[in-house]
Amino acid sequence: MTSRYDRAITVFSPDGKLFQIEYAHEAVNKGGMTVGVRGEACVVLGVERKAVAKLQESRTIRKVVKIDERIALAFAGLTADARVLVSRARVEAQSYRLTCEDAPSVEYMARYIAKLQQRYTQRGGVRPFGVSSILAGFDQETGKPLMYQIDPSGTYFSWKANAIGGRNAKSMREFLEKEWSPTLSREDATTLCVKTLLEVVDSGAKNMEIVVLYKTADGTQAEETLGDAKLDAIIAKIEADKSDQPAAEMKD
Repeated sequence: MTSRYDRAITVFSPDGKLFQIEYAHEAVNKGGMTVGVRGEACVVLGVERKAVAKLQESRTIRKVVKIDERIALAFAGLTADARVLVSRARVEAQSYRLTCEDAPSVEYMARYIAKLQQRYTQRGGVRPFGVSSILAGFDQETGKPLMYQIDPSGTYFSWKANAIGGRNAKSMREFLEKEWSPTLSREDATTLCVKTLLEVVDSGAKNMEIVVLYKTADGTQAEETLGDAKLDAIIAKIEADKSDQPAAEMKD
């Protein structure tokens, strides 16, 4: 009987589970899909956009946000919880800059967010954050792209490609395992991210948001949010490739 153990965050069930954390994971699974793909010199973040009311400003609904000048975050789960986490993370990034006179690393911010989320799993009067997030940026010393995933329990891991949120996250990860390559170019990584999202969302640029972090020719970090025209072109190419595959198989 879970009802004896699922009302307090500080009480373990006999099999060693904290049910409030399990429920937080369920809140993430009911959110939109979020995908991250690390290329050879870029990181691509893609999120599923839910339909909005006709009178609602869609530009005010963002699931990919900046934590610092060099770090971006995409989340899945409860938007209100994510807003609090993002606000706290931004303050920490500013504090780090003032104290150390340098930009915080991606790993430092991932560790901070994970520590903050874990703190809400071990004391009464609070509940876990119903948010999983993907943090992306570049290593300050080597310049290599980095991507971390943080879940409601407060654990964080570095990933090459990952999908969180939604009911099909597991199958999307399996899809990424088959398609991902360490030598993905910026264009290929973007295409893979869009292709993964198309497995769960209706075809069309209005149903997704794609943000690409990359290095310019002079070595500085840049960020691009793909517009509807570019997304429509990528989607059209993916669908054209799909239609060409059956024809090639028939010839064989």
